[in-house]
Amino acid sequence: MATAPTPGILHSCYEAFHRASEQFVPEHVLGLLLAGESQFYTSTATQTHGAGTLALVHRHQLVKTTKVPPAGGRFQSISVSLDQATLRRYAATHQLAATAPYAGPLLLPLGDDSFLRGFFHSLLPYFDQPAPLPPALVELKAQEAIGLLLRHDPALGNWLFHFDEPGKIDLEAFMLQHYAFNVPLTQFAKLTGRSLATFKRDFQRLFGSAPQRWLQQQRLGQAHYLIAERRQPPAQAYLEVGFENLSHFSTAFKQRFGYTASALAQRATRK
Repeated sequence: MATAPTPGILHSCYEAFHRASEQFVPEHVLGLLLAGESQFYTSTATQTHGAGTLALVHRHQLVKTTKVPPAGGRFQSISVSLDQATLRRYAATHQLAATAPYAGPLLLPLGDDSFLRGFFHSLLPYFDQPAPLPPALVELKAQEAIGLLLRHDPALGNWLFHFDEPGKIDLEAFMLQHYAFNVPLTQFAKLTGRSLATFKRDFQRLFGSAPQRWLQQQRLGQAHYLIAERRQPPAQAYLEVGFENLSHFSTAFKQRFGYTASALAQRATRK
């Protein structure tokens, strides 16, 4: 389960393996992993982090995550969303600005910091209360988190206070890298620096297909490879390539290839 005393502060707690469905990161996120293990997957890298990890996750990226509880225990983490409005107010109050675009990793482990760790532990009592935090207190906690990040590393100002939206990028390269992320077309459009209408028009011209049809064909082709060559079970492959549910995947797979994913898996095991 995940409990939030207010939007922007989230306490995640799971007793079983959990694959998160949210894959688009709309705002910067600061988090502490209290117990268990988190696995982060992007189009170019995989990172695994254990209990005690403090990390900052950059906005405007696609990430798949899995949350693994420790043996006999529960996965627990706390995360604080640092939205653009809060960051702009902080920058204006303290007369701060980015001096250059941030060019480092988009998932940044922060190492040990007793101030940041203490900040997160100060949030724990709030999760035992039935009422949400008042918005004014949420704002104070977010401002505190920003100040502690800048104390940890002043250079993070370039991460936090760079407010430009993504510019128009190479659509073909981006989609070939990210088609397995199950997000709405509006998010693909935003990440490639386009309006939805422009995204659809550019996509049709580039790929000769409507986006939804192309995405399904790419995902089915990758699923076929994973099942036939990597011997992944269909129940794992459909999630990895970006389908929402197994039933839809199974139907689409048979329509595309003329046989079921289960039949392909059985043939693969006999090789």
